[in-house]
Amino acid sequence: MPHADLLFTGGNLFGDQTGHTALAVKDGRILATGDDDTLYDLRGPRTEVIDLHGRLLLPGFQDAHVHAVMGGLELNLCNLAGTTDLDEYLQRIHSYATENPDAEWIVGGGWSMESFEGGIPHKDILDRVVRDRPVFLMNRDHHAAWVNSEALSRAGITATTPDPASGRIDRDHDGNPVGALQEGAMDLIPVPSTTPQERLDGLYRAQELLHRLGITAWQDAMMCATNGYPDIADAYLQAARDQTLTATVIGALWWDRDKGAEQIAELEAKREFYTVGRLRSSTVKLMLDGIAENFTAAMTEPYRDACGCTTANSGLEFIDPEALKTYVTELDARGFQSHFHALGDRAVRDALNAIETARNNARTMNGIDDTRPHLAHLQVIHPDDIPRFHHLKATANMQPYWAAHEPQMDDLTLPFLDPELAARQYPFGDLERAGARLAGGSDWPVSTPDPLQGIHVAVNRVHHGDDADSFLPEQKLSLRTALSAYTKGSAFVNRLDDTGALREGFRADLVVLDRNPFDHEPSRIGDTRVAMTFVDGARVYSAPNA
Repeated sequence: MPHADLLFTGGNLFGDQTGHTALAVKDGRILATGDDDTLYDLRGPRTEVIDLHGRLLLPGFQDAHVHAVMGGLELNLCNLAGTTDLDEYLQRIHSYATENPDAEWIVGGGWSMESFEGGIPHKDILDRVVRDRPVFLMNRDHHAAWVNSEALSRAGITATTPDPASGRIDRDHDGNPVGALQEGAMDLIPVPSTTPQERLDGLYRAQELLHRLGITAWQDAMMCATNGYPDIADAYLQAARDQTLTATVIGALWWDRDKGAEQIAELEAKREFYTVGRLRSSTVKLMLDGIAENFTAAMTEPYRDACGCTTANSGLEFIDPEALKTYVTELDARGFQSHFHALGDRAVRDALNAIETARNNARTMNGIDDTRPHLAHLQVIHPDDIPRFHHLKATANMQPYWAAHEPQMDDLTLPFLDPELAARQYPFGDLERAGARLAGGSDWPVSTPDPLQGIHVAVNRVHHGDDADSFLPEQKLSLRTALSAYTKGSAFVNRLDDTGALREGFRADLVVLDRNPFDHEPSRIGDTRVAMTFVDGARVYSAPNA
C-alpha cells in the first residue's frame, strides 16, 4: 500500500463503530481507517502525522441552506448583528455613516424585531442619526427592511402607495408609512446594486469564516435571484473559474415567482452556465411563504391579534399550490432538485403535495431519477404531514438554532400563533421517529453559521449559555443524530455522495474538533470549537495551537 500524505492518529472517528483511532489520506482521498498500529506502515518520509490526542475527527460539515455571499457582504456593510440594543444600533449606524462619507446610501442589516415594540421599527429613529442620505437596513431574517424618511422619499412611498401583492408597507393610524417594509414591499426601495468586486470579496470573507467553522461544502439558497433580491451568482462563477473557490458549492437557482413554467428553459441554461469546477447549479429554490413573526408564513390556522383574538390572516402563498405541482413535476423531469422555503405548515403541505405529484408522475413519465427534494425551515408541520417526509423521500432541512426560547419566539411568535400550531414548532424529534432524513443548515446571515451552535440547540433546545427552559424538549435529537444531519444528511442533499462519511475512497473533507463532545455533558456541546479543517486533504483552516 502507498505511503499516506496525511495520517491522523490517537483520536476518535465519528461514525466508526469499530473503535478505530487512525485515518490515512492519499491524493485527497481517504486511503484507510484503522488503529494506530495497523496504519503505522503507511507512514513515509513525507507523511504529515497529526496526533489527535483523543479529539473527534469527522467528515467536513456541510450547510444545506446558507446565503454565504450575502453574509460575507454584510460583514463589510452597516452590520447590526450580534446585539438587540437599540442604542447600539444607532451608534453603529452613525459610526458607519461617519466613516463612509462618500456612500450615497447607508446599506446593511442584522437588526432583530425584538428590539422594537411590536417588531416594527420607525423611520423617525433613523432620521435622528442619518437624515441627509437614504438608509436601508434588512432585519436578521431578511424578510423586512427598516428605512428612513429619505429612502421613502426617493422611492415615492406615501400614504397613497398601495401594498404590493407579496408584501406590506407598515403604516400609522393615518395610513402614513412608518419606515418598516415587509417582504415584497422592500422591492419598492431603489437600493443600488453591489459591484462585482464587492460580491467577490464577500464570497472570500464568507469562505474563510465557513472553513473556520469546519464547513467544507454548502448549498447557497439564492443563486440568480430575482423578486428584488440581489444576484450573487457572478461571484461564485468568478471564484470557480479562478480556482479560488476552495469549498464545493451547490447553487440553488432562484424561481421567479412572477413567472411560470416558461422560465424552466432559462433555468436549464443557467444550470449549464453556472456549473464550473467546484460550483454546481443543479437545484431550484422555490420560496413558498414568508415568516411567522410578520404573519406571512402560510399556516393552516389563522394568526391571532395582540388581544388573542383570531384574525382573517393565515399568511401568504407566494406560488399557487396547484401551479406548484406542475412546476415541480417539470423540474423533476428535467433532473432538477427542488429546494423549498416552507416555514408554515400550509406551505410545508403545499411542498409535499407537489413532491407527491412529481413522484407519481415519475412512474409514468419522469423515469426514476433521484432528485432529492428538500424542505427548509419547517417551523410548523401538521402531524398528518410528518410521516410523508419518509414516504416521499423528502429531506427535512433543519435550521435548528431557531428552536429555542428567545424574545423573537416568546414575544413575537407564540402570542400570535394558534395554540395547536405553537406546539408543533421545529418537530425534529417527530421527524426522526417517523424515519425522515435530516439535513442541517444555518440560513446565515439570518443566524450564526456555526454548525456546533446549531447542533447544541438541536440536542438541548436552548441556546448555548442561556438559562431558559428547553423549547418543546420532546423534540430533542441525540448528539449523534445532529452531527449526522450536518455531515451525512447535508452531503446527501448536496448530492456529494463521496463525502459525509469517513470511508475508504471518499474525499478527505475533514474537520477536527478541539475535544470529543461525546465525553462531555450535552449542555457543553456549545463549548466545542473547530481545531482544523481540510478540503480534499488540504488544510484550509487551523486554529492557533491546534
